[in-house]
Amino acid sequence: MTFGIHAGLWMDRWTQDPAPLFDRAARIGFDAVELSLLGIGPEQAARLRRAATEAGVLLSCSTGLGPEADPASADPAVRGHARETLARAIETVAALGSSRLAGVVAAPWGQFDPENKPDRAKRSAETLGQMQDQLASHGVTLGIEALNRFESDLTSTAAEASAIARASGAANVGVLLDSFHMNIEEKDPPAALRAAGDTLVHYHVSDNDRGVPGSGRYDFAADARALVEIGYQGWIVAEMFVRAGQPTSADLNIWRDIEPDVDAAAAQALAHMKEIFANVG
Repeated sequence: MTFGIHAGLWMDRWTQDPAPLFDRAARIGFDAVELSLLGIGPEQAARLRRAATEAGVLLSCSTGLGPEADPASADPAVRGHARETLARAIETVAALGSSRLAGVVAAPWGQFDPENKPDRAKRSAETLGQMQDQLASHGVTLGIEALNRFESDLTSTAAEASAIARASGAANVGVLLDSFHMNIEEKDPPAALRAAGDTLVHYHVSDNDRGVPGSGRYDFAADARALVEIGYQGWIVAEMFVRAGQPTSADLNIWRDIEPDVDAAAAQALAHMKEIFANVG
């Protein structure tokens, strides 16, 4: 099993250079670091790839699409921009030496249009399906993140995200499920994981307050059993956002310090992940 940490735990701004964080994550014991592409383009990829190799960590990537690149839009030009934006992201992921890209890719974050949801889901699936050749040629798998109701109306459950992934018809399109979001939206998170089945390509962990997994009330052991049952072979990445007072904090609605020490939080998260998910993968 590959255990990763999202670099956002330490970042003040999405444009901050993440390279110094690779050694930091490696010293704690993580196998991998997840990078947000919101501040990274192809021009930084070679340098970051070298830095990750030197630190001995693998890379995965997350991203989000804005309203101007909405794959679910009724406007063909906007959908075209979504394809162009995703193509650039896929190229960046490959240049980083990674094969994993996931995040807010079915519809823009914070955009809601429930009356047109069926049509939007259909268009989103079609747009993402059109990325298959690009994904396959670069060896990249794309994961649609299931968010909570305050962040998306299109993919606020695992079932909705999985339905779009399946409707895309693309072998390289699956879903990212996150314990923080499932804690809000799923009556039975392990059942959601089982239903996602082979569409699950990435899994994020944090506890119910977005802090250290195992420090709150989320049942990670039940998720681990579900992952074993579906034969999940993907990564497990701690995506914790725990610091207030930074530009990134405002983006994620973190208004108080969730954990007092970010390095200690990362170490505690890894210890819990290794204990609970030892038999997964």
